[in-house]
Parts: sequence; structure tokens; C-alpha cells
Amino acid sequence: MINFWSYKREYKKIKNKILIRIDKTISKGNVFFGDELNNFEKKFLKKYKSKFGVAVGSGTDALLISLSALNIKRGDQIITAANTAIPTISAIINSGAVPKLVDIRDDYLIDPSKIEKQINKKTRAIIPVHLYGQSCDMDKIIKIAKKYNLKIIEDCAQAQGAMYKNKFVGTFGDFACFSFYPTKILGTYGDGGFIITKRFNDYKKIKRLRFYGIETTDKKNKFFNKYYANDNGFNSRLDEIQSTILNIKLSYTDNFIKKRINLAKIYIKNLKDTNLKLPSVNNFSKHVYHLFTVRHRQKNKIVKLLKKNGVGTRVIYPYPINIMKAYKKFGTKENNLKKTFSASKEIFSLPLYPELKISEVNSICKTLKKILKLIDQ
Repeated sequence: MINFWSYKREYKKIKNKILIRIDKTISKGNVFFGDELNNFEKKFLKKYKSKFGVAVGSGTDALLISLSALNIKRGDQIITAANTAIPTISAIINSGAVPKLVDIRDDYLIDPSKIEKQINKKTRAIIPVHLYGQSCDMDKIIKIAKKYNLKIIEDCAQAQGAMYKNKFVGTFGDFACFSFYPTKILGTYGDGGFIITKRFNDYKKIKRLRFYGIETTDKKNKFFNKYYANDNGFNSRLDEIQSTILNIKLSYTDNFIKKRINLAKIYIKNLKDTNLKLPSVNNFSKHVYHLFTVRHRQKNKIVKLLKKNGVGTRVIYPYPINIMKAYKKFGTKENNLKKTFSASKEIFSLPLYPELKISEVNSICKTLKKILKLIDQ
């Protein structure tokens, strides 16, 4: 069986290094907010050419804390893509706001030309989701945000290291949120997230919010480092063990991305003459292939036959947000989300992760081409 994803090969390669470092970390006697976290935050910000940011407990927390830092009030509206993960929407709702869903383009990313139709006097922010490893069209989104005085929170969970016009995603908005869930470009063996921001005052606020609202930055504050809530905050800490793992793996990230791109090229070379719709790469983007998502009208048959032949796949995402029971009341009519609905019925993702072997990719392509030939008969 060729798994859709697995960390086991990666872990086998760096196991000794990780176990030695974790033992040192635990032996220091500091479980939270220690040297490993501080070092990781500095290195992550330096790598992505950003001034301010904090690590948090998850990518979902990163979104929720960012929304809280904007003082989002009940009834405020936040615009985002209809083709996104549940956490994007749950964070908006848990902040008290209402999600306004926008349809996608052929590249599966939010369609900027449809954003303005969803803006009203209650709209406060836009959350562009950089999906599958590719950047949204940020110039157009920024132009709209400036026109209507809206904030931007970039959802970078699937696109760490991706670029828009030679600039890293996460460096355009007021806030940018990353995930370190194990499947991500940079994943730990647990959970974690990161928030990047441009302004020092916003940095101070998100740093308070991740730790119950306690002030740990401003020494002039009379409640500095005291058990006193300056804001109604959260418990969202990236612990020292996960920070240790991320400190090690951060140095491999560029190599991880290089391997993903090379594997994607092999897929494209092998499958370009089939009737699959392959991932498109926008001329303004550097695609890092968090996922290799393809499309076919006979998706269900293909996925079933691939599984029968020992190839794992995933459908991301099989159900548009506004048909889910939990979110129907926030929905938009189907005809306004035509491309999202159409894509959800036809897309599926093939295995792609750094430790996947070239021989396995070739084998997947060979099997897939046989299946496509069979279906087309």
C-alpha cells in the first residue's frame, strides 16, 4: 500500500537527533515558554522575513487569536473562500463573527472579483486561504481591502514557503496564520501554529491573548508578568517538546519543499497526456505542493480503483462548507458557489510528501493511467 501520507520514513531518518534533543529539553525542567520556543520563534520570523510573531497551540488558534486581536464583535462579517477547511470557518464563528463565503477560480483559490459583492457595513476583514500550496492573488485582495478599509488575515496553513511575486505568503496581511499539524510543509509530531504580524502593538496583543491575556512583553505595564488578565485571552501554548522538534525540522524545510516540487514535476510529466485536470501554477506564484490535487468527472470510480490497487488518496474538500449541518445557516445559495460545488464533486489528491519515493510516484502514475484508460473505454 502506498499511503497518502506518512511521517514514519522521515522520523526514521532524524529519530536519534530528535530523541537526544528532546531529552535535553525535558532535562532542563522547563515545559513551556523556554529557550526552545524562543529560539524557534526567532528562526521562523527570520526565515520568512517578518518582524513580529508568536507560536501558538494550533493553526486554528492562530486564526481565532488574530480575529480576537482585531476586536471582532458579534455580528461582524468576515469574508473567506467557500473551498476551505472547517477550522477557517469555526474560528470566524467562535470569534462571534459571521462568515461570508466567496466562490473560487479554476485554481481553487478565492475569486477576488466576487469579493466586493459580499461586502457591507458589517464587513471587517478578508481571510484569503492559500490552498494546496499556492498563493491567492494578493494584489487584487489588498486593493479591495484598502478601498473598504478592511483587515486581512492570511490563512497560510497549506502554503508555508509559497511565494507571491517573489515574496513569501504571510507577509502581506495584518496577520498571517500558519499550522504545524503533522501533514503540513513544516509539521511537528503533535500540533502547533504561528501568527505573524507587522505591528509591534499587535504583536504585544497576540502574545497576551495566547496566554490568558497576561502581559509578558511590556515591562512598563504595572501588571507585567503578574497573574492578571489585561485581555480576555486563551490557553494556546506551543510546548517545549514540540518547539524542539520544529527547531530541528525548520532547517529541513527548504529541502522538503524542493522534494515536493520535484515529485510534482514527475506527476505532471507522467500524467500530462491524460484527461485528468492537473494543478495549474499561476504566473505570480511559487507553488510548494502541500497537496497534488487533480480533477476528473469519474472521481469516485478512480479513487475506489486506486484504493483497490494499493494507492491512498484524499478528497480535500468533499463537502462545501455551507452544506454542512453545522454551518447551513451561514450558507450562500448553491448557484453563487458554482465552481466550489463543481470542484468538490471532482477533485482528489494523490500521495505527495518528501519521503515518497520516485519509484512510487511512477508506480502511482502507471496504475492511474491504466484506470483512466479502463474508465474511458
